[in-house]
Amino acid sequence: MASSFPPSPSFLTHLPLHPSSSPHQGEKRLVEDESPVLIHIVTLASQLPVEFLEPSPQSELVIGFDCEGVDLCRKGTLCIMQLAFPDAVYLVDAIEGGEELIKACKPALESSYITKVIHDCKRDSEALFFQFDIKLNNVVDTQIAYSLIEDQEGRKRLRDDYISFVGLLADPRYCGISYVEKEEVRDLLRQDPKFWTHRPLSELMVRAAADDVRFLLYIYHQMMEKLNERSLWYLAVRGALYCRCFCVNSNNFADWPSLPSIPDSLNADGNGPEEEILSVLDVPPGKMGRVIGKRGATILLIKASCNAEIHTGGPKGPPDKVFIIGPVKEVRKAEAMLRGRILDM
Repeated sequence: MASSFPPSPSFLTHLPLHPSSSPHQGEKRLVEDESPVLIHIVTLASQLPVEFLEPSPQSELVIGFDCEGVDLCRKGTLCIMQLAFPDAVYLVDAIEGGEELIKACKPALESSYITKVIHDCKRDSEALFFQFDIKLNNVVDTQIAYSLIEDQEGRKRLRDDYISFVGLLADPRYCGISYVEKEEVRDLLRQDPKFWTHRPLSELMVRAAADDVRFLLYIYHQMMEKLNERSLWYLAVRGALYCRCFCVNSNNFADWPSLPSIPDSLNADGNGPEEEILSVLDVPPGKMGRVIGKRGATILLIKASCNAEIHTGGPKGPPDKVFIIGPVKEVRKAEAMLRGRILDM
């Protein structure tokens, strides 16, 4: 390991950071005889790489990123942050290291010099914002990237027809592996919702946490090869809007990093992309069920009519708001339809 990686409790385990091809069948698989990957358990900021703690334009980074917790949202408990570097995975233990450790990561998580590759950042961003006043910035959200590539290659889908992380890993274009342990962890979480709070971390917990980030850099490079300039702009702006989505505040995100502007090269032919926005619509208390409709019929009808994403807080909340992301005209159309539904009540 480089000298900039201070010693920390760690596991040497045979977890490859990318899938390998079988010479006989041409299929991607996990190879258990590769060089072992070092997984650091971090309880002190000094155990993290200096270039992560001190972001700099001279040492830009791309890392895999995820969070685990209990009811991960504004009111839940963030327990672990996973950071995947090209040669190691760092599990930042928020239970043992506490607020001081997570706050030490704030410059990196807010930095434009460190790209955070994550699958569906909305709840992670919400937890970081409300629990630690961290404004997650400069993400590449693989859920968004997947949808953009589908659009770019002409495969029809609804705007918010999302790919799961397990589904993404299984797609042979990006990884082509089966993530069977994910369901095992889900079963344990159903039996014990406080699973991620238990210490010391068990071997299963370490492996499950690392599994959620160890292939993200490989997937990132596969996706970057496919995305054109227009899609890359959508990826940047929608990632920024996803980070804001559930982080409702009173100043309309004035203290957040500005949204990426449309490159001049995309406007050169007069056919540039339309500005994209996030709109937050208030719903009268107790009326969200009627906005959504029986078995989601109403909200599905509105989604089908608009080229915009429509999110509700669900069980984790917030319970009285609808979040709309998309081109300005489509967002305004969705707003009008939703307001019409509210007035009908």
